[in-house]
Amino acid sequence: MQSLYPIRFRPALKETLWGGSTLSRRFGKKAKAGARIGESWEITGMPGASSVVANGFLKGNTLEEIAEVYMDELLGESVYEKYGPEFPLLIKLIDAADRLSIQVHPDDRLAAERHHAWGKTEMWYIIDAKPGAVIYTGFRKKTTKEEYLDYLAGKRLEELINVTAVKAGDVFFIPAGMVHAIGGGVLLAEIQQTSDVTYRIYDWDRVDASGRPREMHTALALDAINFNLDSNNLIRTEPEINKTVFLAESPWFHTSLIMFNRPVIKDYSLTESFVIYICTGSMAVIEWMGHREEIREGETLLIPASAESVAIIPRETATLLEVYVPGRVKMQ
Repeated sequence: MQSLYPIRFRPALKETLWGGSTLSRRFGKKAKAGARIGESWEITGMPGASSVVANGFLKGNTLEEIAEVYMDELLGESVYEKYGPEFPLLIKLIDAADRLSIQVHPDDRLAAERHHAWGKTEMWYIIDAKPGAVIYTGFRKKTTKEEYLDYLAGKRLEELINVTAVKAGDVFFIPAGMVHAIGGGVLLAEIQQTSDVTYRIYDWDRVDASGRPREMHTALALDAINFNLDSNNLIRTEPEINKTVFLAESPWFHTSLIMFNRPVIKDYSLTESFVIYICTGSMAVIEWMGHREEIREGETLLIPASAESVAIIPRETATLLEVYVPGRVKMQ
């Protein structure tokens, strides 16, 4: 069996009611003219939507297929023990030309019970934001179900939720159960559990292309909401040149920011996980075991777990998000 290498995938573009043209215009994602592209699914192993390899001898195979063949060599020992060949993360780029619905995601227990799926804890890294752009996350205070339903019925839910002005570099950690929405004029990277279970709560009285309001999930959402989540969960961390800066961690993912202007060697011998790089600025070259792959702004690469170390060579000052699944040994 041939050895693995840094793997890139074909992005899967999703048209949405609230999407725009930034993913095509800024990152070169190929979409039909006039399409309102809200999401680029960069890496996913979801059944029926598994990412397709775009480079090397595995080109044309899906992530689902190569995970079944390479198992822990691709995924990592502790990841494979927990998830088997199922890829545990979904990586997206999101262009919110208009604001998204206010929504919530169930946790693992509720999602398994209702949908035979994983829950959805996620985080956002703001790549760019227009002046006045905001993010909606969490209640402004601890709230009762009755109070929440009163605000919802009165179409005043925005008054009950934290509204935070955002800028490039801001990070939001959004656990399952937290109400949230992306405001218009925001471009971001999303790291999340492998799940597409979303409960819409309020959609600003918007209608779809057919003039019909989108389906709401009021009853389902009621049991999923954690009414004690009263923080906006904003993380503001200044990058440090040529250092890895921690951003957010959960049992499902660990994310850091790397901003650098000289070559670095990253040691992954203790991670027991694949590593994902998301380029959010400039470009870099990733080298491992004689393989060399460029990663440009708006692109994503998967480094197999068998890579104990990689070299990263930036062009000028490059910025990467580094994502992996925490294992038994905590990476230093």
